[in-house]
Amino acid sequence: MYKKNAWEKYDGNFKEIFDFNDGYKTFISNNKTERLCVADAVAMAKAAGYQDLETLIAKQTPLKAGDKVFATNKDKNIYLFVMGEKPLDAGMRILGAHIDSPRLDLKQNPLYEANDFALLDTHYYGGVKKYQWVTLPLAIHGVVMKKDGTRIDVSIGDDDNDPIVGIGDLLVHLAGEQLQKQASVVIEGENLDVTVGSIPVKGEEKDAVKKNILALLNEKYAMEEEDFISAELEVVPAGKARDYGLDRSMVMGYGHDDRVCAYTSLKAILDSEVNTYTACCTLVDKEEVGSIGATGAQSKFFENIVAEMCALQGIDTNLGTRRAFTNSKMLSSDVSAGFDPLFASVNEPKNAAYLGNGVVFNKYTGARGKSGCNDASAEYMAELRQAMDANDINFQTAELGKVDQGGGGTIAYILGNYNMEVIDCGVPVLNMHAPWEVVSKVDVYEAYKAYKVFLKNL
Repeated sequence: MYKKNAWEKYDGNFKEIFDFNDGYKTFISNNKTERLCVADAVAMAKAAGYQDLETLIAKQTPLKAGDKVFATNKDKNIYLFVMGEKPLDAGMRILGAHIDSPRLDLKQNPLYEANDFALLDTHYYGGVKKYQWVTLPLAIHGVVMKKDGTRIDVSIGDDDNDPIVGIGDLLVHLAGEQLQKQASVVIEGENLDVTVGSIPVKGEEKDAVKKNILALLNEKYAMEEEDFISAELEVVPAGKARDYGLDRSMVMGYGHDDRVCAYTSLKAILDSEVNTYTACCTLVDKEEVGSIGATGAQSKFFENIVAEMCALQGIDTNLGTRRAFTNSKMLSSDVSAGFDPLFASVNEPKNAAYLGNGVVFNKYTGARGKSGCNDASAEYMAELRQAMDANDINFQTAELGKVDQGGGGTIAYILGNYNMEVIDCGVPVLNMHAPWEVVSKVDVYEAYKAYKVFLKNL
């Protein structure tokens, strides 16, 4: 159903929607980094009977229809497959989402003391409005790798018994000069330093507060100051995802962009059985900074594991891999900007995404003159319309704001470079890239159902 309010078709019986979103709230509350998302996805995959592809490669185990396999990359990507009735070179049906979100990363030498405060220096990651990150309760998650290779998992601020940390702001009584600045520089990047303590070590004359923080880190994590050099520690909003609205129709949480599509894609493939074509779900890193590097969508890892899988099916790994990608179809499972009535002027209303109207297809994204976009074909869009209507899925189409207003990109163009059919398809989000974003529960559920239909019917 095109551009219809999705709540209406449930006729007041919202239990399945609310139950599904309870699982989603747990997922995003517990998994605020890429590593945590992958670890949870691996556990869910193993519980559903998936086998580690690395083991199958080592044993040269042939792949057959119905086999369920997964592969991970540096603990920051996961790829899941349900082998189809047709061989891999006939193509795949791919759901591709990203599991990184805007945040603050600790610098490699972050800890310092100033005026009897201990602080951590940060570098923001992805597109953020810096002023939104001050005076919030913040948590720290990540890993520290010691020089001897020992891995330490760090989690501070999300357990009810944990302390939180935060970034200060100037009191309004003294903010006359600050309030004259442009929003982009009201808070500058080098001032996004996280306050972590104020008690000094007794008897120490220099850096006494910093030394106390180091003692606490050593006590809990056996961590020394130099270990920050080989650490990946992310500062994120502290707290759980919550029902939003008096009618509980929405979810407010950190990281909807793009874990809302990651979770629905993951659930869709975990709930899928063997289909004609191999089903695939890819959850990748680094989308917020250009999909670059070893764990971004531009990495060769996906291509390499498909070549390995072709070999396990007795298919020529060079030509077979090329055919596998070219013959594939993909939904780039990524969010779209939800229409906010408080900021209506940035949208063109006929081509905006509305909360409650179901999953969103963005035929193209990009900026202004479609720069950097993947532009899906009319034929592919027609296939998707037919599949959505045949399975009673509420959907809508949208652009990311007015033509000259701005824009954005996804991983769609990267997979489109393989000559496969690709379109962006996801959930509309309010407050996108803010520490706390908002989605509609019915859109989350419709996205899950749309992804299942895609894997089975296209």
